[in-house]
Amino acid sequence: MPRRRIRVTDVPLRTAFAALRSELDVPSDFPPEVLSEAERPPRPGAHVDATDIPLFTIDPPASTDLDQAMHLSRRGTGYRLRYAIADVAAFVVPGSALDAETHRRVLTLYFPDTRVPLHPPLLSEGAASLLPDQVRPAALWTIDLDAECRTTAAEVRRALVRSRAKLDYESVQREIDAGTAEEPLLLLKEVGELRERLEVERGGISLRVPEQEIVERNGTYELMYRAGLPADGWNAQISLLTGMAAADLMLAYGTGVLRTLPAAPDGAVGRLRRTATALHIDWPHHVSYAALIRSLDPRTPSHAAFLQECTTLLRGAGYTVFRDGEVPPLTTHAAVAAPYAHCTAPLRRLVDRYASEICLTAVAGQPVPEWVLAAFDALPREMSEGGRHAAAVERACVDLVEAAVLKGRVGEVFDGCVVDLDEHRPTVGTVQLETPAVIGRIDGEGLSLGERLRVKVVASDPGTSASPAKVRFAPA
Repeated sequence: MPRRRIRVTDVPLRTAFAALRSELDVPSDFPPEVLSEAERPPRPGAHVDATDIPLFTIDPPASTDLDQAMHLSRRGTGYRLRYAIADVAAFVVPGSALDAETHRRVLTLYFPDTRVPLHPPLLSEGAASLLPDQVRPAALWTIDLDAECRTTAAEVRRALVRSRAKLDYESVQREIDAGTAEEPLLLLKEVGELRERLEVERGGISLRVPEQEIVERNGTYELMYRAGLPADGWNAQISLLTGMAAADLMLAYGTGVLRTLPAAPDGAVGRLRRTATALHIDWPHHVSYAALIRSLDPRTPSHAAFLQECTTLLRGAGYTVFRDGEVPPLTTHAAVAAPYAHCTAPLRRLVDRYASEICLTAVAGQPVPEWVLAAFDALPREMSEGGRHAAAVERACVDLVEAAVLKGRVGEVFDGCVVDLDEHRPTVGTVQLETPAVIGRIDGEGLSLGERLRVKVVASDPGTSASPAKVRFAPA
């Protein structure tokens, strides 16, 4: 997912984003043979009938590429989660043109004005999507939890499912807050909060990074934050729970692909401490990084800016494959504080199709399919390259929007802090404004890391095809 989600409807910026897609070699239309293959019905498989389970989806209102549907119920003193994941492997024939195209694209790319999908919309927003009142093939997880929401059993099987409702976060939050939600939805809060407590217990971290929104008012741009709702966090806990169950299953099976992240180096945390000081965020030395994150309010501008910087600790994340019982040295994800796997978004992320297939064969007691093993060694590199491309797209979009926000404000002065210095050129650094949450280069003598200062905008150019967008500051 992009580090900063940005939404914008301004026409000039939409034109700039279209040019950016061309400059960054972003795939456009799908080849005719890929579209032709996407029209094929799903391959027949051993899908049990689970259409009686009243599943529901929770996504942004406009979303139609629905990867997951859930149902929660009580089970004795504990709970049972039924979690359906789109069975993309039922549609993608190994070695086909469609398969090759997904390996070329790797990820769905998100632009402020549109998205560039991993699969043709005919699949990702149609035949494979878990749309309401449609029978769909899925990988159906059954995860049993005790009274504290610790996993006691987990399995996954191919099934035919039918979602009953397409819900969105705001309506879910309203129903739960009003006490009018039915039990499966009320249990989302109950289970979500219990899983959040377990996350605290194991030292995990969920960054509540706010959504950035650009609004045009009176001929100028304003940058605003939109904080996520509690329901966003509860829904994310369901996905995390399933990813952790998948990782445990693959580790027990001896073959799998994990999402791993080493612990952050001391220097990175030290840099965040200086940023916290500059943003007037109290971080006592006896308080851990995880505890501090949970205390922040993403609706507060300084907290929102800090949370954006906290995403830098996730940069070492990667994918680790293993087979034949040879478990790798690193099996955990530092932010999750447990083994974890990406398996819940196969419509938008290539690796999830493979992780899901391994889990299905592990539960069935079958050998891993050859098409999975054939792609195994290349998967980490493909995902890494795809991730870098997605990061470059995101960075370019953010640069463009930030430059647009400050366009016409050259000469104005803002409060900021120095969050980075060039180790070879101490007169060059990076400044983060307190509000709006814009980051740009600063040139000046005597800069100090973590220093609060007043800065003047000396350049704010949204850029052209020959010149990237840029924001420049100087000490005021």
